Amino acid sequence: MTEATERLRSGSATLHDVAREAGVSLATASRVLNGSTRKVADAYRTRVEAAAERLGYSANLSAQATARGTSAIIALLVADIADPYFGEIASGVAQGADEAGLVVTVAITERDAEREVRLVRTLRGQRPRGLILAASRTSPDIAPELLAELDHVVAAGGRVVSLGAGTDTVRAVMIDNREGARALGAALAERGYRSAVALAAAEGVLTSDSRVAGFSEGFTAAGGHTPRVYRGAFSRASGADLMAQVLADGVEPGTVVFGVSDVVAIGAMSAVREAGREPGADIAFAGFDDIPTARDVTPALSTVAVPLVEVGLETFRAATDPDWMPQPLRLEVKLRDSTPPRP
Repeated sequence: MTEATERLRSGSATLHDVAREAGVSLATASRVLNGSTRKVADAYRTRVEAAAERLGYSANLSAQATARGTSAIIALLVADIADPYFGEIASGVAQGADEAGLVVTVAITERDAEREVRLVRTLRGQRPRGLILAASRTSPDIAPELLAELDHVVAAGGRVVSLGAGTDTVRAVMIDNREGARALGAALAERGYRSAVALAAAEGVLTSDSRVAGFSEGFTAAGGHTPRVYRGAFSRASGADLMAQVLADGVEPGTVVFGVSDVVAIGAMSAVREAGREPGADIAFAGFDDIPTARDVTPALSTVAVPLVEVGLETFRAATDPDWMPQPLRLEVKLRDSTPPRP
């Protein structure tokens, strides 16, 4: 039994073992398995990969980072992985990474700016090939503390992408939240709605503020009254709590309630049911994002469809393709049974 086979049984085959098994130099084996950009002849590459497979060798990520300057990691920062919005985006990033043979590391910011800075500082130690900021922002500009950390990522050879605001060194993938919400507001006013309530996140959260502003613009321009705005968070629980406040303040039949996300709108629908009123026929509801659940609830939720998996793929491309150019993301209003036409 060879020394390499003994190590295989103990699960600790080394790069030296692979080089010996393949009959190549240590440097050649390293270039093949640790991601070096230097060219290796196909015959040698095949021998090294076959030897690594036989021995059960697992590449060392630190060695890969040393060879390439960056590791085979894509770092993705989201606000809340339990939110289907971020889950769909993460799915798109993971799809792109899988096709490229890369690994995705997901970190959760909880919409806390200081936590986001700490996470980026920690992730820098992994020397990620790309770092994607997909969490909700409270400023159109990237905060100086965060930007300083991102500059370190770029200086180490990584590429940074933001879902939203970018800079000279940070690529931006944009979702036109305001225009999508404006189209939804106009469509609902054209269906005969005149009274509206908006359930939003805290003031200053850019995605929420853009959606509320766009909805109000479209709704009033098409004949509706300025919506009442209630503020909480991007969560189902917040939607339910805010809707309970709306009901306590009084809401007329035929009012349309706009949740700044589908999750918020679905939470609000549950509060209406608990109050003995009927979503759709009595109080209408609309959301934003078109997560799968929006089509499954009863009544099916009117919303703005955002191609979230494609958004994730686009951020991945921006993080890995040196020749990437921004592509428009098509948003589409989906009118369903939660907003039946009004007389």
